[in-house]
Amino acid sequence: MKHLMSPLDFSVDELDRILDLANDMENHPQKYAHACAGKKLATLFYEPSTRTRLSFEAAMLNLGGSVLGFSSADSSSAAKGESVSDTIRVISCYADICAMRHPKEGAPMVAAAKSSIPVINAGDGGHQHPTQTLTDLLTIRTLKGRLNDLTIGLCGDLKFGRTVHSLIHALVRYPNVRFVLISPDELRIPDYIKENVLDKNNVPYKEVERLEEALPELDLLYMTRVQKERFFNEEDYVRMKDFYILDKKKMELAPDDMLVLHPLPRVNEISVEVDSDPRAVYFKQAQFGVYVRMALILTLLGIKVEE
Repeated sequence: MKHLMSPLDFSVDELDRILDLANDMENHPQKYAHACAGKKLATLFYEPSTRTRLSFEAAMLNLGGSVLGFSSADSSSAAKGESVSDTIRVISCYADICAMRHPKEGAPMVAAAKSSIPVINAGDGGHQHPTQTLTDLLTIRTLKGRLNDLTIGLCGDLKFGRTVHSLIHALVRYPNVRFVLISPDELRIPDYIKENVLDKNNVPYKEVERLEEALPELDLLYMTRVQKERFFNEEDYVRMKDFYILDKKKMELAPDDMLVLHPLPRVNEISVEVDSDPRAVYFKQAQFGVYVRMALILTLLGIKVEE
């Protein structure tokens, strides 16, 4: 039985197979409409989520399966003090596969150790968000045609942003990838990621403070919001939250074929005037999230759909 805790749980070949399957699901949805008939997905969301939770639910429903679960810790037995280990043992009696989001780093891994069903990490604290990373890889590969030979700008909260950390871990495995890390000093990428991931894999990168400086050289710009819930005090958050706002004027500095991605939710870091730019693909990215989670559910359940 396989779980998904980190993008590195799959080899590059396995990832390619999942992305190929997701593309096939996009093109032939009817073929997979009953693939999970009789199967149940449990969504255990201990912190708020819109896209991740609903896209998991949409993915399972698209496959003909059903969904059960909770959308906040307050509405679960965690409010009574039940441990993650006990919760997953009980849920294993009710469902065939589980997606868990938790504010504590490592909580899904604790669950996986005690679970008798596959567990998918749907985000744990500031640590990993592997299904968002798979969504990002599918978006990039489908729209750019490749995952190699890319210059990728990561902008905003690079210190606490789990989507950014997961994406870096995944992309360093592809040849000729280069990063431009765009953030204020206070929100720079953690040293352990620079040393253990970028430097260790000899991946070129540079750190800049101004978005305008980076835009002309990018194939992709990955915007992130400054996350209020990761800050220890309101004052720091207020000072940082408007540091980067992508607008029409800044987009004029970018190459014609640069793509703008964002894991969403957006607050005000991308002006709504950018939405009509063909390079803005963040809503397409949200749709790709459903296909990739469908592919992941089938893969972890070991279900094969015949041609």
